[in-house]
Amino acid sequence: MNSGPIERGSTVVGALALATVPVVIAAVPFVPLAWLVDAVVGLETVPGLGAVPGVGAVVVGVLAAAVVGPATSIALGPILVDRRIERLPAADLDDRPAAFIDSRVDAIAESVGIDPPPVTAVRAEAANVAVADGYRGPRLVVSTRLLSLPAADRDAALRHALVRLRTREAAFTTAVLPALVVVEWVTLFATLLVGRRSDRSPADRRVNRIHGYEPDRERIPAPAYAAAGLVVWLVALPAWVPAVVGDRLFVAGRRRAADAAVARVGEAERDGLANAVGFADEAAGAADWPPLLDRLSLVSMADDETGRVRGTSRQEARIRLARLRSKRTL
Repeated sequence: MNSGPIERGSTVVGALALATVPVVIAAVPFVPLAWLVDAVVGLETVPGLGAVPGVGAVVVGVLAAAVVGPATSIALGPILVDRRIERLPAADLDDRPAAFIDSRVDAIAESVGIDPPPVTAVRAEAANVAVADGYRGPRLVVSTRLLSLPAADRDAALRHALVRLRTREAAFTTAVLPALVVVEWVTLFATLLVGRRSDRSPADRRVNRIHGYEPDRERIPAPAYAAAGLVVWLVALPAWVPAVVGDRLFVAGRRRAADAAVARVGEAERDGLANAVGFADEAAGAADWPPLLDRLSLVSMADDETGRVRGTSRQEARIRLARLRSKRTL
């Protein structure tokens, strides 16, 4: 099925949702700060809003967040990705294999229509490849396990990554990545608080009492942790909702669009990509792949908890695989 108005519209909505995430995060400190400044020194009434108390301060705070939030995320995105890549274990390829991989990336990049990016091969059991972009330039990160796949499967996976570089999707995702990471950390923390339970079971307490030993009671009861987690969830909700919408509509949608671009090259590329996606989704070693690179990767490898927090579907790779193997025009 060719990309139609609905799919393009979903992509635009997803991109707008992702772009609002850094604004919402920056608004958390900026709106109260603007209110405080308004209370202390006063702010000029914003034209068109009249003299409604506090409205001018809210508008000023939101405008400041709309500038500072995206700018900060854009500036930090490539730095965050580069530093994470530097901590990955190098593949230590010999000169000839390294030169061969570079030559394959060069050839595929030329056919895709872009300049070949620098390639970082990492030692990992996860069969995955990721591409990042930004003002520091593009980066391609590929695992040794993906490089060990048959040539057609490996090349199709590399082409998928380079297509995402050509469409500038990787640059946009890299730019909003710091904001998405903040949302993910906060919501994961809230989820852990809600699910926290006492370490000691009733049976443990009975044994302790029989032996005349009863350690100090839990200083913070489990319901208090749950209540705190719910409060954190409510605070994070305004940023979490657009992050989830963006993950579902933009990130997953652009993966499918890259699938279609690879499939249109030829039957061998289509089958090779299906094999690579299927193997990456089923093979062991997902824990080796950095969660930070997940949204930039061929296949999402988030664990169950992170996947639920992101609101992503565990069926994404299987749906992509079914589409690739259906022999329909994507």
